[in-house]
Amino acid sequence: MNLSSIPGQHEYGGKPFPLVINAPECSLPEGCEWARGVAGELSKTAFERGAVLVRGLPLAKPEDFDAVVSAFNFPNFSYVDSLSNAYRINYTQRVFSANEAPSDITIFLHHELAQTPVYPSKLFFFCQTAADEGGATPICRSDVLWERLYVQRPDFAKACQARGLKYSNVMPAEADESSGMGRSWKSTFSVDNREAAEVRLAKLSYSWEWYPNGDLRATTPVLPAVLDLGDGRTSFFNQLIAAFNGWKDTRNDPARAIMFGDGTLLNPADVGLASAIADKITFDIPWQAGDLALIDNYVAMHGRRAFKGTRRMLASLVADN
Repeated sequence: MNLSSIPGQHEYGGKPFPLVINAPECSLPEGCEWARGVAGELSKTAFERGAVLVRGLPLAKPEDFDAVVSAFNFPNFSYVDSLSNAYRINYTQRVFSANEAPSDITIFLHHELAQTPVYPSKLFFFCQTAADEGGATPICRSDVLWERLYVQRPDFAKACQARGLKYSNVMPAEADESSGMGRSWKSTFSVDNREAAEVRLAKLSYSWEWYPNGDLRATTPVLPAVLDLGDGRTSFFNQLIAAFNGWKDTRNDPARAIMFGDGTLLNPADVGLASAIADKITFDIPWQAGDLALIDNYVAMHGRRAFKGTRRMLASLVADN
């Protein structure tokens, strides 16, 4: 493969983060064939390094992105069937818009769907249109974050590992396109009435509360805050930073969004330290139109910087094998 580099790339264990690859000059069918041939290697590399950025593929529209993602032949994780509370637009069974939150909102670092019992193993991003200003996707190695957090705040790290986390958020009855957390509870749980929602919530071991206006507060069961990657590494796998810092709209207060598995509240100083460590080891992907990124969801967090102008990012999720 034709390796490349971009300014400011990080390096861990002598290996760049993210790995940057220039795809061969090719047509879309040839690009799909190339993706088919390197799928196994890129998947392994993403797990080892956290993320791979591919430049030069002939991608211009959602259907092109769908064709290349399909060529990788990874199992699809359907966004429609996910429990995400983010508002998205679906283009194909595999492809949907990245978070549709207003452009002035920062989406803080998180592992995709780690605030739910079911989450993808990897995710693809495709930059169809880069923002005029800002709009980078910050990425952060959570295994590196865990190592540093464990040294600097061992009691907090051990508490996360032993007690896990619970997440709580209020979902509207109808989609709220003005919020990055505006997906309706009907869409989130694939139901059309309260009774069906309660059946689904009970099966997922959620607790819940109905509000007079039809909104729903849903609280997860205890979920892991830390993940053993199986190769000697440990990942700080959660949505702690995003939930504590960014789960805010007209319905939600970040102070109520996350707690330890036993119901006790988090110390803001501990979360602040985790956020500060993450900031120091975060790399911002400087998108160019046509870029494709493969991120291992178990190893690396991602987010979104605020931006100006038009930014069109598409995503596709990969199920665990």
